[in-house]
Amino acid sequence: MELTAYHYDVVRTEIQRLLLYYPFMEKMSIGSSVMGKEIPALKLGTGETQVCYSAAFHANEWITAPILLQFAEEYARAVAEGGALYGTDARSLYQQVTLYLIPMVNPDGVDLVTGVLTEGSYYEQAKRIAADYPAIPFPDGWKANIEGVDLNLQFPADWELARQIKYEQGYRTPAPRDYVGEAPLSAPESKAVYAFTLSHDFSLILAYHTQGEVIYWKYKDLEPARSREIALYFGRVSGYTVEETPYASGNAGYKDWYILQFDRPGYTIEAGYGENPLPITDFPEIYRRNTGILTGGMTEILQK
Repeated sequence: MELTAYHYDVVRTEIQRLLLYYPFMEKMSIGSSVMGKEIPALKLGTGETQVCYSAAFHANEWITAPILLQFAEEYARAVAEGGALYGTDARSLYQQVTLYLIPMVNPDGVDLVTGVLTEGSYYEQAKRIAADYPAIPFPDGWKANIEGVDLNLQFPADWELARQIKYEQGYRTPAPRDYVGEAPLSAPESKAVYAFTLSHDFSLILAYHTQGEVIYWKYKDLEPARSREIALYFGRVSGYTVEETPYASGNAGYKDWYILQFDRPGYTIEAGYGENPLPITDFPEIYRRNTGILTGGMTEILQK
């Protein structure tokens, strides 16, 4: 059967396959979703410098999950064979950098959008939530977690301002998108990413989304050392535009909080263009344009 979408079980199966082929890769759990699904992370490398890439915060942006999984496989294969990862010696990189990958932050929401979740109390709850927002198609327009909280509006970086903006836009209750939740970190998925980040010493983070082929790199006026330089590099190798985050969506995101908390380079990568969910047929071109960013997130942060 031809794969048409990356739902949660596909991610779990792919991770198990990778661990079988590349036993030096490590798997860990960063927490659980509302429905109790484990949120897995992969670890590659032994270096002192740590970086973290995450994807599928938003349910209908599930196409970002295989970006990280395919990169994990290509990197691991290059390490195993003593080869190069897009022009960089893989074993040397492996010894200098520890890479963490979180391919699917929002497994429940992804399963809703991809048609895996079609019955039960959580599905019925999501249908009721969606009915309050008839202009958003169900389930294709669903970005939130299964309880209607937008996971990328959950972080303690002017969350109150994000709430004000989204309330003014009409998102005052659980919704398929843009509802900030009752408080920062009230959703278990965003809380898991927050705690995982605090428990590590990441020098750089990437958060993968879709829409616009844009790289967002700042939080307000904060500009961590080398963050602009690395953003421009990412733009060159991908062909994506480098921009400052629009005001209406420029608060309470993971990248925003990371920059505020650590004063280190953090990026939202908006991969792909079109109407979400993007078709899986878009994946090869999306991946091709992101290999330089994925590799560069490790190589560029090593440059002093």
